Amino acid sequence: MSDADWPVELRGVTESVVTTLGPNGLWNAAALGLHAGDSAPVTSRTWGNTRTRRNFHRQGGGVVQFTRDPVDFAEAALSIREDEEPVLDSADAWVEVEAEQIGAGETDGTRWEEWELTPVESGVRERRVPLTDRGFAAVVEATVAASRLGVDGFDDANLRSRLDYFEEVARTCGGDRERAAVDRIREFVER
Repeated sequence: MSDADWPVELRGVTESVVTTLGPNGLWNAAALGLHAGDSAPVTSRTWGNTRTRRNFHRQGGGVVQFTRDPVDFAEAALSIREDEEPVLDSADAWVEVEAEQIGAGETDGTRWEEWELTPVESGVRERRVPLTDRGFAAVVEATVAASRLGVDGFDDANLRSRLDYFEEVARTCGGDRERAAVDRIREFVER
């Protein structure tokens, strides 16, 4: 165990990108929702037989990072992205975590595993004044809808409607990076 802290204040569900070291020596980037309560430890769930789940089992942890770059987030959420370094260039802060499996189950035919994440070491690259960016938030919601397409327990027509709505919000309320992110999301969905 470590006395390290999270480099940011977490509440509710905070979206992040996690990198985990794969057997090929590359760091796989994936979206990871962090669940934080007032006094409970930070937890997360992996859904299905993902690289993140396998690498958590193999390596015992990874590097959680906080980025405001919508393209990096969309690529991590919906593609296989592997890098030589564990921390994305766009990360404002990062935390190396130990991941301990604390639960498992199945929901609508998809297996999930719950993990307790314990900080080992962390760093802050840049402190920013927080903004409420509707375009970035729409990119996050669009990736959630896109990632659930074709998954038992979810209605594809409803998800495609949500995807269309959030794409419009990102294009209207976001900047160039948000528009590039929804373009990437469309590419992933139409494959």
